[in-house]
This record gives sequence, structure tokens and C-alpha cells, in this order.
Amino acid sequence: MILAAQGERKQKPRFASFSPKQKRVLTWWTGPDCDRYDVVICDGAVRSGKTTAVAVSFILWAMESYQDTSFAICGKTVGACSRNVVQPLRSAVAGLYRVRASGNLLELSRGRRKNRFYLFGGKDEGSAALIQGMTLGGVLLDEAALMPRSFVEQAMARCSVEGAKVWMSLNPEGPTHWLYTEWICKAAQKRVLRLHFTMDDNPSLSEKVRARYRGMYSGVFYRRFVLGEWAAADGLVYPMFSDKLVVRELPEKLGRFVISVDYGTMNPFSAGLWGEADGKWYRMREFYHNGREKGALTDEEYYHRLEELAGELAVRQVIVDPSAASFIQCIRSHGRFTVRKAKNTVLTGIRHTAGMLSEGRLLFHESCRDSLREFTLYVWDKDSGKDQPVKENDHAMDDIRYFVETVASGGNFSFN
Repeated sequence: MILAAQGERKQKPRFASFSPKQKRVLTWWTGPDCDRYDVVICDGAVRSGKTTAVAVSFILWAMESYQDTSFAICGKTVGACSRNVVQPLRSAVAGLYRVRASGNLLELSRGRRKNRFYLFGGKDEGSAALIQGMTLGGVLLDEAALMPRSFVEQAMARCSVEGAKVWMSLNPEGPTHWLYTEWICKAAQKRVLRLHFTMDDNPSLSEKVRARYRGMYSGVFYRRFVLGEWAAADGLVYPMFSDKLVVRELPEKLGRFVISVDYGTMNPFSAGLWGEADGKWYRMREFYHNGREKGALTDEEYYHRLEELAGELAVRQVIVDPSAASFIQCIRSHGRFTVRKAKNTVLTGIRHTAGMLSEGRLLFHESCRDSLREFTLYVWDKDSGKDQPVKENDHAMDDIRYFVETVASGGNFSFN
């Protein structure tokens, strides 16, 4: 990536090593389109080069158009914003602007020109209050489709400086998502420049890397993250699951043992014992109890089933449904296992689980009959209008998702 700017006043920058689609993002504001559009939305496949192009263009536009003005850079969380946007951005504009960072504030300057860029996280409905009251010359919303509507609309409402623009980069969600129906489908009437990206729009990706990403996804996630479609979730949640992921024998040298639990009293209680070998995680055995069919068990009785599941293995952590407060306390009171509340981000957890299944990094012993049964019954709720599974046949699916999201997919996990 090569950038060059000439002079202190607004001029058209020179770029090299960009695709035509990226160049369109980088330069649209330098011509008559700057007065034609108020919002630019770049959506499409993962690794398609849209995030970097949007971030660099946003900074160049802001710095060449304004002086002593405030802007916002927003991600799902401040950490994600810093990792996905700010860090690549700083290397991209190195030598072009001087960058000073203090907390969640970046100050960029060149000569006498200086502007402020505040970092925000839009993770929930309460996040809108964080940005409320600001006066902005523009806002960049990375992963905008993952943010609450209240936060996005509040951020857009803050852009009251003359000539202010809104910039978004995002991966597709379902076709009923409000950003798609209200902004992309109404692009012409709302003065939106919509640019759709595929992996072919990222010249830095080799065909080998593109093929690897194509192999990581299946079903609705393939349509969204590889094809870049605003596709509805329908059918099996995990269509990539097959008999190839079921094993009769376990590796001899399994380690890093973990138990994951979806807690239920009358609803089924599901627990799985996991071990790792050669970068793959094996569900070695499981315990599944349906209270409605077999009678409810107490927390103490469930705890003893956990001990039986663990056997003599050095299980150092038990990952538990975060709503199961009494059972968490019960485990802690016995002192054998370290207990940890599971991450419970449903759609992200499903996506990470689907990725590990597609890559063959989650395997299941043939004795785990209840989880194998649920894989064939776990379906999307096509009547809800939302991306959510039917709340049936989902208890082993939930404990597997807790394990993947909290441990296997790269969560902060310690075996000390």
C-alpha cells in the first residue's frame, strides 16, 4: 500500500497497489460525488479489503477537508475498533500525518492542520449514550451491522458539521436487517454510495488464501461471508456436520481437558468432556439428562455427574452457562474445578463453531449420541424474522457453542 499527498490544501491523493473498487472508495470524495452523497456503505465478503480502504479514505477525507474538528471511529467494541481499524490505519498513514494517541483519542496533524478522532464501542443499546451530545464532522462505523440501531442512528445524528459524511464497512447479515432494508435498498433516495465487495477486490489475497476462506464457511455463512450476500438463515444451522467428524477411537495423547455445560433443571442438562491433540478438539464423552423425562436432579447431583464425567483426568476448568448462578457456586464450593462463565454471544458462537467444524478441528466420539442427534435437528427459526435457531434440540448445541466461543476459537484461556 502506497499513499502520497501533495500540499496542505485539499488535493487528490495518489494511490498504488489498490483494486479498482478500493480506489473508488479512496477517491470518491475528491470529485463531484462528494456533494452527491452523504453516506458511503461498503459491504460484502470477509477479507475483501473494504475495511482498510474505508478507514484510509475516511482519514484522508477528514484531514483534507477540515481543521480543528472532531470525528468518531466506532467498532463493536473499543478493542475491536483499535485492532481492526486503528492499528492498520496508523501504519497506512505513517509519514503522511503525525499521530498522537491518548486513551480513546487520536490526534492527527500535518503542519498547522489538526483534527481529533474519538474511539467508541457500539456493543449494546446503552452505548448510544456514550456518543450523545457530541458534534462531529463525520463518523466511521466498522462492523456497522453488528451494532445496535440506536447507536448507529445516534452516531449519524451527531454529524452536524457542514459537509459531514458517514462511512460504514460491514459484512452482510439477513435480508431483513434494518441497515439493508433502510439504507442499502433505499440508497438512491438517502444519498448513499453503496459499494459491494468480494474477495476478488482485495489484490493482496493469493488464490490459495481465497480458497482457504471458501473452505472455512458453509450454508448461510458461506453465502454471507464468501459470496457477500444478504442471505436468510434457513435449514440446518450446521449443514457442514457429517460422519467424517465422528471418531471411533480417540488419540492416545489428549490433553488440556475442559468440560462445557448447558445447565437445565426441567430442560435438558448437557455436559461434554473435551481434550486437545494436534490442534484439534475431541468431545470424548458427555452427560445428558432430560429432567422432564427422567426427573429433575439437584445441583449436588449434577455436580457428582460432572465428577464422573471427568474421572481421573486433570480437568482444570468447567465452562458453564452464565445464567446458572447456583450451579456455578456449587462447583466452586467443592474446590476441585475452576469454573468459568461461558461467553454467550449466540450468532458469533455459531459462526465460530461452524468454522471449526468446516475445518475439521472439532471431532466427536461415537458415544456422544445426544450431541450427534442434535446436530441433525438444530435448525434456524425461519419464521422469527431474526437470525436465531429454534429453541429445541439445542442443549448440547449450546454447551458446544459455549466451549468453542470461550476456549477453542481463541478465547483468553489459561491452563495454569
